[in-house]
Amino acid sequence: MIMLDGDFLNGLLEGNSEFRRIYEAHRDFEKRAAKLGKKPHLTREEETEEKKLKKLKLLQKDRMERIVLKHREAR
Repeated sequence: MIMLDGDFLNGLLEGNSEFRRIYEAHRDFEKRAAKLGKKPHLTREEETEEKKLKKLKLLQKDRMERIVLKHREAR
């Protein structure tokens, strides 16, 4: 995983609408998965939803990392 300092992250969030959209989606998936993860027991549907959210979260993370790499290469 790529580590970002606060200034670099803020710059991307302010200057790159695609990154901001992906970042916000990642946070949403993370919150929803965490909420399900706190439940002591999950229904099958909830288990499926939790797995789906984790996969979507990972997909968004991969997308953010590609944008970060492109941005760093352009510097």
